[in-house]
Amino acid sequence: MAKKGQAKNTKNKAKHAKLMARKKNKLKLEKELHLKRIKSIIEQQKDKLNKT
Repeated sequence: MAKKGQAKNTKNKAKHAKLMARKKNKLKLEKELHLKRIKSIIEQQKDKLNKT
């Protein structure tokens, strides 16, 4: 049987989607920054090893 009343999450669906997209983008950017930091540290260590 169908439920009576309003369906869940219909009023704020656009708002919810926007917030979830923002969260997803934030996590993606943080991951990219983390990888850049790791790569720069690895490069510094490689340079340090090659100089000695």
